[in-house]
Amino acid sequence: MTVRAIRLFGDPVLRAVASPVEQIDDGVRALVQDLLDTVELPGRAGVAAPQIGVGVRAFSYNIDGDIGYVLNPELVEVSGEPQPTGEGCLSVPGLWHDTPRYPHAKVIGMDLDGNEVVLEGDGLLAQALQHETDHLDGMVYLQRLDPETRRVAMRQVRESDWF
Repeated sequence: MTVRAIRLFGDPVLRAVASPVEQIDDGVRALVQDLLDTVELPGRAGVAAPQIGVGVRAFSYNIDGDIGYVLNPELVEVSGEPQPTGEGCLSVPGLWHDTPRYPHAKVIGMDLDGNEVVLEGDGLLAQALQHETDHLDGMVYLQRLDPETRRVAMRQVRESDWF
């Protein structure tokens, strides 16, 4: 059981598009366990593999005590009108900004046995599915902010003690 350190905004792994999981092996099994261990800490809704320094398409989630993971997730459906939703990110500690997110989202991927996994929901789950798949596409939520809010957020990043 390993809780991995979270990579912070500015780390190149967070800007790169993650590669698909090609083969389920002991390394992928260990990665999944690390993702699950890392997301179990209080206050965490999701952790994407790039956030722990691994550039593959995988994330874990912890929504209302429901903890799981998905490999090679693809955001296949969103619905409703995007709503400004309060959002933060472990890779951008201390910041919280309204981010436009669809109220409903659906992700399809697979588990460690190669079986299809479908995650679908509203509210926090929908937000987490969008947030984590963004990470796998090399995007941090700050890039979704309107230009003025993004300027404020980037100033906050530059002035933070972790940057």
